[in-house]
Amino acid sequence: MTWLLTGGAGFIGAHIVRAFQRAGLPVVVLDDLSTGIRENVPDDVPLVEASVTDGEAVGKAIQEHDVDAVLHLAAKKAVGESVENPLLYWRENVGGMQSLLATCVDSGVRRVLFSSSAAVYGTPPDDLVTEQTPTSPMSPYGATKLVGEWMLRDAGVAHGLRWIALRYFNVAGTGAPELADRSVTNLVPLTLQALSEGRNPQLFGDDYDTRDGSCIRDYIHVIDVAEAHVAAARRLEQAEAADLYNVGRGEGVTVKEVFEAVRRVTGTDFVYDVAGRRPGDPAAYFATPDRIAADLGWSARLDLDAMVQSAWDAWPSR
Repeated sequence: MTWLLTGGAGFIGAHIVRAFQRAGLPVVVLDDLSTGIRENVPDDVPLVEASVTDGEAVGKAIQEHDVDAVLHLAAKKAVGESVENPLLYWRENVGGMQSLLATCVDSGVRRVLFSSSAAVYGTPPDDLVTEQTPTSPMSPYGATKLVGEWMLRDAGVAHGLRWIALRYFNVAGTGAPELADRSVTNLVPLTLQALSEGRNPQLFGDDYDTRDGSCIRDYIHVIDVAEAHVAAARRLEQAEAADLYNVGRGEGVTVKEVFEAVRRVTGTDFVYDVAGRRPGDPAAYFATPDRIAADLGWSARLDLDAMVQSAWDAWPSR
């Protein structure tokens, strides 16, 4: 069974491509390279340079490569940017999902694995989040991911799609230096960049109702995220499926605790500057990963220090 990975030249996508290769799952990458990097795609993996909004190009890729299933990662993903430019996110994330699903239906592809996000939960009533936790996204980014899940559900009912949506939490670390996250929009790379430039890292809000005043998140290594996609792909290949899964460690970590991990790993003592809260940032949430462990046999293996260490080892200034 051949998989088409949209967004496979990006940070997370590149790790998933390699995880699929290790698992013996044939893969083709479709990426418009607007943020993805051509060199992230292995030489022996076909790369189709196109947008998911281009139904003709996607349909051609499906036919030429005998694609049986689609893993959809291509999307805009910055919470703050989505608040400032929501229409861009609705066009790219929702329009892209609609176009892709329509092409899948027209092309006879009936298996879809969707890269969703814990941002669909917004500020949950309880810090510990299950798949049954009510969804109430606080940002346009989170809203676009939730609408993507709705489209999957409805297409599943109407067209017989098998689907799984993975709601993953805060992804960090790298599997290889050349695949490291260069977007510098997530906490660990933002912190390392500040230190490498001789600046103090920023803490966005220290007045949250948490144990140390900073936001609590569930950080998960990108290698573990990639393996979760392999487990979900196996499930879609072998059985009927229509389900949602949290992908996290099940451990809440504060921003200040991430700073402490950076201090331990880098051996650098630093101070941080406190800035205002970012729009759309909830105080705390972390995953309950019990369901994915029970159904797919997956659980995270790598801890916070491993995430920071791998990112630090790959940092360009070292």
